[in-house]
Amino acid sequence: MQRRQLLLATAGATAAGAAVSPAAAGNAFSGADDRAYTLGLLQRMAEPVLSAMAQGQLKARLPLEVGPTWDGRPRAVAYMECFARLIAGVAPWLALPDDDTPEGQLRRRLRQQTLQSYTHAVDPQSPDYLLWRTNSQPLVDSAYFTQALLRAPQALWEPLDATTKARIVTEIKQLRRVSPPYTNWLLFAAMNEVFLLMVGEDWDPMRVGVTIRKLQEWYAGDGWVSDGPVFHFDYYNGFVIYPMLVEMLEVLARLRPHFNNIKLDVELPLWRRRMQRFGEHLERMVSPTGTFPPVGRSITYRTAGFQPLALMAWRKALPASLPEGQVRAALTAVHRAVFDHPSNFTREGHLTLGFTSHQPELADRYTNTGSLYITSASLLALGLPAADTFWTAPALPWTQQKAFSGQAFPRDYAVTY
Repeated sequence: MQRRQLLLATAGATAAGAAVSPAAAGNAFSGADDRAYTLGLLQRMAEPVLSAMAQGQLKARLPLEVGPTWDGRPRAVAYMECFARLIAGVAPWLALPDDDTPEGQLRRRLRQQTLQSYTHAVDPQSPDYLLWRTNSQPLVDSAYFTQALLRAPQALWEPLDATTKARIVTEIKQLRRVSPPYTNWLLFAAMNEVFLLMVGEDWDPMRVGVTIRKLQEWYAGDGWVSDGPVFHFDYYNGFVIYPMLVEMLEVLARLRPHFNNIKLDVELPLWRRRMQRFGEHLERMVSPTGTFPPVGRSITYRTAGFQPLALMAWRKALPASLPEGQVRAALTAVHRAVFDHPSNFTREGHLTLGFTSHQPELADRYTNTGSLYITSASLLALGLPAADTFWTAPALPWTQQKAFSGQAFPRDYAVTY
């Protein structure tokens, strides 16, 4: 408890639940302030979940809340959603080297709890054995489960014991029983196959190849991808499509498996450029006070739609049009605007249904407490150490701050790639 209080204190009062108005957030904070605040959010999301699951107690301790339109699926899907989505966002930070700072001690503890949680997740004798073999929803969250392993293989995959590794492979392969609809769900099946390729298991290139081809067909232009044949104006390009597609292509380009008529040397740079363009749109959506449009499905995922910006920051792949200090200031303002209200968390520290507070009426028919932990995906830049230029560069005003204060800002034009 003492170590937890220490880090929350360094993260500032807002991470502990006190209010700071979005207008006060601006870009008045230093890079160290921004990182401390962001780290405080990570700790607040991760610690209650991982400390419980490491002991096989997540199902006993996680309170389950669903919205008024819940579709009646088994509520036990929530535990897989909670762990898998959380760890996908936390994985880059867990992969940083150990040190004896308070942050380093926290990381060492949460990494060990994560490894213990992976063991419980696939042990049929554990109280926290996840819902792998019922209905189709496990396909979705298995992809976040494996995405974390793609993001931090040395920290999260290699230390696992042989039995746990074998059980993970077995559970992932049995999910081939699910036939995904022709939507973003194709990416979940493909992500699992790329994970199997990465760890040296037999994999299905057809599931991967079809997904790449369908996403190429669904590219709507100017950095936006349709979620299936019909375009949806929402944040699924950020929740799922760009991060999973680009990260899969990175692994494929590194391992060079054989494909018919898919040229990885073309596809990877093309989709990176498109993600950069989408990132420019995301940055322009951030208002001068850090708010952004609450449009489309799954807005209870809060800040998860900004995952592409956080991913590009972590990968050192931001376009020249988006300097690091500008993106950091914008992302921190978004986090402060969303997590300002203390009712985003329960008294026990778990996320609540809502967008900027406890707003259960905003939940979709599939939304439960576990679903919300995808918001950790907006914290990927914590995979960069405190001394990295992303955290040390001077804060810069983002586009809407410039526009609404009379400063010069770049005009915006559509791209053709």
